[in-house]
Amino acid sequence: MPKAKRASTRPKPRPPFKPQHQPRPGLESKVTPRPRFQAPQYKGSGKLEGRVALVTGGDSGIGRAVAVLYAREGADVAIVYLPEEQSDAQVTEAAVVAEGRRCLLIPGDVRDPAFCELAVQSTVDAFGWLDILVNNAAYQHHQPSIEDITDEQLERTFATNIFGYFYMARAAVKRMQPGSAIVNTGSITGLQGSAHLLDYSATKGAIHAFTKSLAQSLVEKKIRVNCVAPGPIWTPLNVADKPAPKAAKHGADVPMHRPGQPEEVAPSYVFFASNADSSYVTGEVLTLLGGETTAG
Repeated sequence: MPKAKRASTRPKPRPPFKPQHQPRPGLESKVTPRPRFQAPQYKGSGKLEGRVALVTGGDSGIGRAVAVLYAREGADVAIVYLPEEQSDAQVTEAAVVAEGRRCLLIPGDVRDPAFCELAVQSTVDAFGWLDILVNNAAYQHHQPSIEDITDEQLERTFATNIFGYFYMARAAVKRMQPGSAIVNTGSITGLQGSAHLLDYSATKGAIHAFTKSLAQSLVEKKIRVNCVAPGPIWTPLNVADKPAPKAAKHGADVPMHRPGQPEEVAPSYVFFASNADSSYVTGEVLTLLGGETTAG
């Protein structure tokens, strides 16, 4: 009888990386090393067979990895992204199609409530229904102190990171049936704070509270709401926010001494979307922190 092969782990990229910076929102195609989203060790098992998901910020980073694993599990996927991220969105589309599922591209800005209604309606028109909403789009801008945060920055951060989540959920819930799920993207900064991300961390704390409150609000409708709160992940969001020397060291200060890869985060979104895995789970905030154990 042949011996079973032992599981192997690919080495993960570790800082220091090449110093790099991009204008916001940043393109994954220009990040070095390229963030990993394909999760070759992840084997689909039909957990989301026949379901439909809508992922905001689905062009790159965590959103792209989630879209790919949802497709691998059998879901058709619509992704929302900013128009300037079109080239990244097309890579995500190709990856979803390669998994044998359909992908709908919906360019627009979640700060606009009318667009959020349109995105949900477009998804239903294309695929027939909506089962899963992933609120993942984000805006992040480091500043040395509160005095450096302009009204414009404050409004953009809150409009994208929490108003956009609210608008998308409000539009989606009207279309969702019992057994549906909403998964929000929080952050370690929403639990521990961040001296130079005052507005961003405030919105992430709001997302955690929004998750728990919406879960309570929707439990009788049998719609579950949960949140993934990652630590440092290697995505265009950080390369477009940090100065090049700091981007090169992103994630070096966590116990694992590296940032997480999007493909390492995405399975938790499958868990929260899958009724086979988490039918008794709602209102939770799951931290993925590379060995950090003091969150919350």
